[in-house]
Amino acid sequence: MKNITIAIDGFSSTGKSTLAKQLAKELAYVYVDTGAMYRAVALFAMNNSLIKADFFDKKALIDSLPKIQLEFKFNSDLGFAEMYLNGENVEKQIRTIEVSSFVSKVAEVSEVRSKLVEQQQEMGKNKAIVMDGRDIGTVVFPDAELKIFMTASAETRAQRRFDELQQKGDNVSYEEVLKNVVERDYIDTHREDSPLVIADDAIEIDNSYLNREEQFAAVLELVNEVVKTV
Repeated sequence: MKNITIAIDGFSSTGKSTLAKQLAKELAYVYVDTGAMYRAVALFAMNNSLIKADFFDKKALIDSLPKIQLEFKFNSDLGFAEMYLNGENVEKQIRTIEVSSFVSKVAEVSEVRSKLVEQQQEMGKNKAIVMDGRDIGTVVFPDAELKIFMTASAETRAQRRFDELQQKGDNVSYEEVLKNVVERDYIDTHREDSPLVIADDAIEIDNSYLNREEQFAAVLELVNEVVKTV
């Protein structure tokens, strides 16, 4: 079977990472969660008092980029790679609602995007990769053989995210999560640099009423169809 590049884009909390992990495991491909990379930069900004609810020192963050080292390390017990920031495992910290509230603002910064896109393209130079994010099919891998764009209603996505946070023991309200989802949608689709858009050749999947198994089966069929044609 010929190796291809699979780009999965879409709105927050549409299950992009879940689908990407399933595909990578099935195909024995490398999986890269680009959202984790942006979240790690946001965590760095938070930890260094560069961003708060009413404050964002973009210049200081840009100046600090050479100090930010990102790395994925595979966790054999979990079956996927975890995010490391300057040598520290930050997988749990970057999934909090607080980081979620800042990540889209950090991702707006062109210098941040440039640094991370360069790293992402290097990761995928040999294909056999599944990468999810906001601009994978439009910017990172515009020539990807398969591009998926995932969407669902804001309410559905907020409920999924709320349930996930509740299971982790985070004390948040559904209203707070929904507000965060709507705000991130607006920022992601209105930023000047690489806004969230559907690539012309992407296949859109609304998974509002699909479970994980149904979604995986549908996309795996698409993968098999593409592989036959390349």
